[in-house]
Amino acid sequence: MFRDHPLFCFWLSYVPIVIITKAEAAEALISGTKHLQKNWSYNFLHPWLGTGLLTSHGSKWKSRRKLLTNAFHFDILKDFLPVFNEQSQILAKRLKNEITKDFTNILKPVTLCTLDIICETTFGVKIGAQENEESQYLKSVTRAEEIIIERIANFWHWSDFFYQFTESGKELKKHLNVLHKFTRSVIQKKKNKLLFDSPDPNQKRKRMALMDLLLEHHIQTKDLTEEDIREEADTFAFEGHDTTSMAVCWALYLIGLHKDVQDKIHEELDQIFGDDLERHVTMDDLKDMTYLDRVFKESQRIYPSVPIVARRVSEDTTICGYRIPKGSSCAVAIYQVHRDERMYPNPEKFDPDRFLPEKTASRHPYAFIPFSAGPRNCIGQRFASMEEKIVVATILRYYTVKSLDQREKFSVVAELVLRPSIPLRIQIRPRKKDQ
Repeated sequence: MFRDHPLFCFWLSYVPIVIITKAEAAEALISGTKHLQKNWSYNFLHPWLGTGLLTSHGSKWKSRRKLLTNAFHFDILKDFLPVFNEQSQILAKRLKNEITKDFTNILKPVTLCTLDIICETTFGVKIGAQENEESQYLKSVTRAEEIIIERIANFWHWSDFFYQFTESGKELKKHLNVLHKFTRSVIQKKKNKLLFDSPDPNQKRKRMALMDLLLEHHIQTKDLTEEDIREEADTFAFEGHDTTSMAVCWALYLIGLHKDVQDKIHEELDQIFGDDLERHVTMDDLKDMTYLDRVFKESQRIYPSVPIVARRVSEDTTICGYRIPKGSSCAVAIYQVHRDERMYPNPEKFDPDRFLPEKTASRHPYAFIPFSAGPRNCIGQRFASMEEKIVVATILRYYTVKSLDQREKFSVVAELVLRPSIPLRIQIRPRKKDQ
């Protein structure tokens, strides 16, 4: 109905929402520094994340963004490679239990892996989610996300005052207390260690987690409070596990539908690693995974983990000839932007070669925005891309995957991340007979 229009408007209860579906309109909204404030829907995350990088705006957002950019410097990302590799190897070996089954719902084991990775890289703490599925932290993260989704979908729960008295509000508070208590405990232990432990000049330099960098800044400058650190650590843990786990699952699902694509990935991985299943992936290896990189981009085009990003228009503005008044809520429908037939002929077809260099060179820069774009793009996109490729490459070094459900069998559901309406059944089988 709106395929030929760059945007349209609909009403959510009494709230008008402008939906952007074309690259040029997305660029007009999110490329500059005018409309940086997230819209009202992000307020539902405040009880969990406070006003960290995801939900803050104005001078607080600018100063935090500048500070946190240093946490994703190339040298720090290199330090995270052992974590990505160790947890991916644990996942691959756990999947051995699945090879005799008719199918596996791959989401749960992948989510446990990405949660282990994000907690170790953010907090510097091994929570062992893959070994201990009964972890209270894991249960509270999972349930808190479910409750927030339910609240957003229920207009009657939008009022903070009334919501706190509901059973749902009380349950959310209970789980957030668990998460906040965990984060504050880690902050206190690490701060005490920094303040009172004498450095050993003979000790090898220790890998820095995000929290270590923030605590050093807190101690040296006093610019950040402990609660500020808690907000940012919880923000990274929230943003960095569900989005990544769904990106990995969508990629495995599409690879499992297309044997020709999987064969090419296996060939590329065999050229890089030979028969060595346990050698860790290096930065040079990641550069050599050119075909897997294209596969991931095409997977993220079809199924972007974050299907929509929303902003509050800070002043009267015109987008593609349409006047948008100040205070309006505008949402970029990334899922639709990625299906523009002008940019991607036959957009539902899975074709990794869309991302060959010669094809991307002439494409609109905002036609592919799985990590958003502009000043408020995802600060951790390089981190996420490295993690996703290492997890999938490690799995496919051990196994072949076959998806049992065609794409027509399910619809997609836009929650906090993009999910399938049914569990995706994937068959996992060993690549080598001696495994």
